[in-house]
Amino acid sequence: MDSDGQPKNRAINRQLRSGREIDELLGLCKGMLADGVVNQREAEFLAQWLRLNRETSDQWPANVLLGRISAMLSDGVLDQNEEGELLKLFLEVTGGDAARLNAHSLSTGLPISQPIPEVTIPGKTLCLTGKFVFGSRDKCRAEIEKRGGQFVETITVELDYLVIGVVGSRDWIHASFGRKIERAVEYREKGYPLAIVAEEHFLKSLLPARI
Repeated sequence: MDSDGQPKNRAINRQLRSGREIDELLGLCKGMLADGVVNQREAEFLAQWLRLNRETSDQWPANVLLGRISAMLSDGVLDQNEEGELLKLFLEVTGGDAARLNAHSLSTGLPISQPIPEVTIPGKTLCLTGKFVFGSRDKCRAEIEKRGGQFVETITVELDYLVIGVVGSRDWIHASFGRKIERAVEYREKGYPLAIVAEEHFLKSLLPARI
């Protein structure tokens, strides 16, 4: 520690700043959800905040949000459809309830593999379930196949990774996408080398190749 009680190690300082900025980012998203509308002024503000806070540039969900918002604003106008898309995106990132606009974390109880494995795509089979901040199912599939991975629709004993999109609610086990998770857990408990990971960890294997 230095004389101000801060870590001298720059990497530690960077990690602490990044964590604070991600918390601030999620707080901003939740604040923008308060009235149930995300407008162009708010989108422009958040895009500028993301550009200025570079400590978060390689962290989820900042690494996805900036690209999506920048694309929406590329023509200088956030149209009605984009406003709706951005609203859903903020809800997904913060774990909000789209029906109640209740922006609190719902990511409880998901059976993510521990310790969290590194996701490597070449030569591996991946199955997706849930909704992804990164983009549509087709977009995720294209990125997997571009990197030499195999995208599959069902859970089998040969599967390497089940990737869960963005947020799982407290009722995930009763939701339609919960069936894939249950089957994956069943195979994992039987000793098959199947890993269950969140979108955040999956994205780490995608983004370096996109720079």
